[in-house]
Amino acid sequence: MTFSRNLGVLKQNSLPSLVQDELELMFRKGKFTPGHPLREATLATQLGVSRGPIREAFRSLEEKGLVTVEKNRGVFVRVITAQEADDIFEVRTALEKIIVSRIAKAPDCLHNSGLPQLLSKATKLAAKADFSACHALNIQFHERLAELAGNHTLLNTYRRLVNELSLFRQQAHARQADASSLKQSVEDHKALLEALLIGDQKKALKVLKLHVDESRKRLQHILS
Repeated sequence: MTFSRNLGVLKQNSLPSLVQDELELMFRKGKFTPGHPLREATLATQLGVSRGPIREAFRSLEEKGLVTVEKNRGVFVRVITAQEADDIFEVRTALEKIIVSRIAKAPDCLHNSGLPQLLSKATKLAAKADFSACHALNIQFHERLAELAGNHTLLNTYRRLVNELSLFRQQAHARQADASSLKQSVEDHKALLEALLIGDQKKALKVLKLHVDESRKRLQHILS
């Protein structure tokens, strides 16, 4: 396995940082299921590095709430409870309101954003009921909006919450049998983008609230 980074990025970042980024990417893609043990030796072999950078990355991932370290047992992918997910949803919603409001006031930032193309791809994947791929595109859509909002602190905080919440979503998707939720999510994203493109902040916030509330209820119901 090789890093999902080009040579320029490799030269500008420390190895532990790159390992951490790569592991976070694997989390987002659903490569690890909640509760799954993470072995230093196995990951070191997969990434072509020594165990030291893996160990350092584990410490950072623990601080970010993605893994748990159990004495004499090892490192495990964190299991998010329904209550924890609900708390994360609440904070994420507050951040997304800020994101949407900022973009609605300056919709020109959406030009060449790549979001229409992303939603076109998501539509096709939703029709195929590809939960894993749709989940990845869902993260990309919301994170792209966070990037366009132009607030670095907000973006970093948002990314951490999304990473944590992705663990909960993986638990839910493992039990999900109805693909209609995927199609509805894409339609919500299209409606949100349309409102933002014309700078309609009120409509965008309304669409966002409905989207997040339904997503929140759906995930809680699946795991209840």
